[in-house]
Amino acid sequence: MSGHQENWTVGCMSGTSVDGVDVAAVATDGTKIQKLGATHYRSFSPKERTTIMNAFGCWQGDGPVAAAEAVVEAAHRSALRDFMPGATLGFHGQTLAHDPDAGRTHQAGDGDKLAHATGRRVVWDFRSSDMACGGQGAPMASFFHFALAKFLGMSNPVAFLNLGGVANVSVVDPTFSAPDEDGALVAFDTGPANAIIDDFIRSRTGMPCDLNGQYAISGTPDMNVVGEVLDNPWFCRIPPKSLDRNGFSLALEKVDEMSVQDGAATLTACVAAATRRSFSQINQEVGLVLVCGGGRLNPELMRRLDQELPATVVPVEEFGLDGTMIEAQAFAHLAARAIRGLPTSCPGTTGCGHPVCGGRISDPPSSGVGNACKD
Repeated sequence: MSGHQENWTVGCMSGTSVDGVDVAAVATDGTKIQKLGATHYRSFSPKERTTIMNAFGCWQGDGPVAAAEAVVEAAHRSALRDFMPGATLGFHGQTLAHDPDAGRTHQAGDGDKLAHATGRRVVWDFRSSDMACGGQGAPMASFFHFALAKFLGMSNPVAFLNLGGVANVSVVDPTFSAPDEDGALVAFDTGPANAIIDDFIRSRTGMPCDLNGQYAISGTPDMNVVGEVLDNPWFCRIPPKSLDRNGFSLALEKVDEMSVQDGAATLTACVAAATRRSFSQINQEVGLVLVCGGGRLNPELMRRLDQELPATVVPVEEFGLDGTMIEAQAFAHLAARAIRGLPTSCPGTTGCGHPVCGGRISDPPSSGVGNACKD
């Protein structure tokens, strides 16, 4: 990529928190980030969210899946309308089920249909090739985190902690020249994050999340429950490793009899303690943790992480980044890599046997349907 040419790719995804579709543009050649561009968000309606959540844990062909796929695809078409027409799309879709031990994962959303509907090249199905090579299929944003560390001019190891429905971490050593070099990256899911808190708050109050940590701040955590959660064999597994969204749903049973305040405080403490426990598996000194994902907006969770982790913990906004859009940006970057045939995962990030170039590429019909997205 020359200094005068900007190759824009657009990433789009809906995360395990099921709040909506994130869209973000990145100027990248798949190796270096030149610019982080425009972003857009299209929220799910309560009905759309319910339709998707009804399909959680389901696989292709299961009853609720067709309706969930229709919602995901329509929401993405809507979100992409008039957004950087003609740019290649990196389309993640919506994860409905993830079972790495069985070597399978399920993201709702057909990239071939999206290519036909939008008239754009679409890169999608990023996880399957990794899993076919023995990988966990997650986390997938790590190569973008590596590029971000370079983009920010960092010279010391840094951790990117994503607090989505599940929490994951990428530890980047920016002294390496490429993300798939041995030692450049270590990544894995650290444990539960927003999913258990959101599901608890939704069941008790009807609200989608503990906004500003208001319930957790006013409650008292039950540290016996926190200890029980930390007894989960997950924390003894050696990384790389990945979780399904509902991997720690049993924690919800342990707070079922608590007040909403104490339950939220307990689950928030569980997330922070689980993250601390998982960080003990990182065989590298990390002085800075940059937090992205919805969990960074919860002051009580951030306060507890700052107490628990032996590093400076700050939201990525302190470095001029948009913590809401990093995953969408990541799939824009991965799409650019896939088009060039560059690896999108490696043994240090997912446990695959060798660096893998993931992603299927779908082109629109040669006759085209124009650049405007259609519902």
